[in-house]
Parts: sequence; structure tokens; C-alpha cells
Amino acid sequence: MIKLSVLDQSPVSEGSTPAEALAQTAILAQEAEKLGYSRFWVAEHHFASGLAGSSPEVLVAHLAAVTSSIRIGSGGILLPHYSAYKVAENFRVLEALYPGRIDLGIGRAAGGGALAVRALQEYGKAAPDNFSMQVKDLIAYLHDGADVHHRFAGLQAMPTGSSAPEIWLLGSSKDSALLAAGLGTGFAFARFINAHDGEEAMASYRSRFCPSPLSLKPQGMFAVFAACAETTEEADRLASSMDLSAVLLDKTHVSAPTPSVEHALSYPYTPYEKHIVQENRRSLLVGSPEEIRDQLHDLCARSGCEEVMIGTVMHRFSDKLKSYRLIAEACGLTPRMSPS
Repeated sequence: MIKLSVLDQSPVSEGSTPAEALAQTAILAQEAEKLGYSRFWVAEHHFASGLAGSSPEVLVAHLAAVTSSIRIGSGGILLPHYSAYKVAENFRVLEALYPGRIDLGIGRAAGGGALAVRALQEYGKAAPDNFSMQVKDLIAYLHDGADVHHRFAGLQAMPTGSSAPEIWLLGSSKDSALLAAGLGTGFAFARFINAHDGEEAMASYRSRFCPSPLSLKPQGMFAVFAACAETTEEADRLASSMDLSAVLLDKTHVSAPTPSVEHALSYPYTPYEKHIVQENRRSLLVGSPEEIRDQLHDLCARSGCEEVMIGTVMHRFSDKLKSYRLIAEACGLTPRMSPS
């Protein structure tokens, strides 16, 4: 049986507030734990009115506090903006508070427009070209410390402990897969960004994987967006919110609040916008519980992947919760018992 996990970007719905979106993320984490999902990751986006998750390390701390067993992590920390040492310390603290439950997913995307990126890097951050070095530094700080040849020889992130966060490299290309393979980290492919190259990237990761103290064998994961409902027709209707979101993002290059289904269905799409919707649907899994289950199994069978992380964006939070429940039931996840 494949492992299923949850990715939540804390999307803000039209007519709602960012505070409500963050509260819903916490409720979703609790529900995902009960349903038997393996992990719950939150994303990092800046200066985006439609996405409330700008500080995953803060949100991870809150989510771990309101859950008890599900792994909680970042999907991901955008490392080029920050000091690798500070990120290591943040996640060392999280691991000390919630041992054996913390994932550190790392990405290299901007996570926002040019203005936000300039502000994040105002006082001189490592250039994106140094990303691989930053990841190596991060691994060293989290584990045995920088070696004698390092520019900060002996430096180790505090507090130390008997366990460390799991490190996952996030990406949407073969280059990211090869970096993860060479470093011996987990690899999560963002299929919702690139629906075409995932199988090739995952095959490269698995074939080139170098066992390491982080992991003795490859750990591969696909991240997908999905919309599930009791019928194919209802799932298609609910997914219309994501259709319009894709069009609005193409227009403004900024994530806007998630439109209602009524707004999406009444929107006067131009031929070009219909093409955007069609292309965006290629990266979505939309259907009934049985259809989503079969698509997930097919994806894993083709790629040899062990785990799929599902992101669902719907205008009504109740529809979103139901989508995750239907998928969990169709895929045979084992519900967790609430702690006594």
C-alpha cells in the first residue's frame, strides 16, 4: 500500500481571511492525523494575498503542538534566502520539542515576486548558485558538525539530541533529483509544477542514489494537486476553483484568494485562458474516490515511488476536508486512534 501525505499552502478563500486560512491548516493537520496520512507539510510563500503560509518554521511548531503522531514538516524552507546555520538551529529546536516527528523539506524557488525577494536578501544572502553548498552545510550543522576543512570548522547546530529532522530536497527537475541522490537525502518531485518530467527525474534519483547517514535507501515522493468528490462530475465542478486560480495567476503572477465555484463557473474564459485551464488540468488529479485511487497507484507503479503528497485547494473548507477523507478511505489508510 502506498503512503499518502498532505501538503497545505494555507490558501485563503474569497470572502475569508488569512487568519481563518491558518486556523483551517491546523484543523486539517488534526484531521489528516486521524485519517492515517503519514506527513503534513506546509509551504513558504511571500507577499501573496492568496496564501497565508509565509513562515513554515513557525507554523510547523504550532501544528506539531496540536497533533501527536503525524510527521510535520516544511515543503519547503527556501534556503537561498537564509543562513543554513540558522535554518539548522530552527529545526534542531523543533526536533528537540517533537523528537522523531519533524521533516525539513528544502527548496530553492523564490517563493515570491522580485520585491519580496530583494527584501528577503537585503543584507546579503548566498546566491542561488551556492544552493548545493548550502544544503551540504545544512546537513553538516544538523549532524556531526562542520569538518576540520570547513570555513566554520566544528560548528554544530544546537540543541543537539539523539535524533535529527529528516531532510528532503524539493524540486521539479532532473537536476534537483541528481543533487538529492548525490547527497543521500529524500527527494520530493513537485508534479503540480511540472507534470511531464517526474518519472524521468525519479528514475534518475533512484538509480544514482548514494547511501548516506541520512538514508540508506532512496526515499522518493511525488507532490500532486487533487480534487476528489463522491462523483466525477462533482469533483470536476469543485476543481473549477483551481481552474480560475491558474488563470488569475497567469494574469498577475501573484497568488490571489481561491475563487468560489460560482465565480469560476460564471467566468468568461477567453480561448487563451481555456488553454491555460487545459494545461493546468494535466497536472491535477480530479475524480471520484476510485478514480483518484487508481491514478495514485498508476503514478507510483510507473515511477517506483513509495509515497504521494496531496495538496487540495477548494473554496469551501468542508469540501476540502471531504476530499481528503474520501481519498484516505479509497486508498485504505489506517485511521489513528486518538491518544487517551
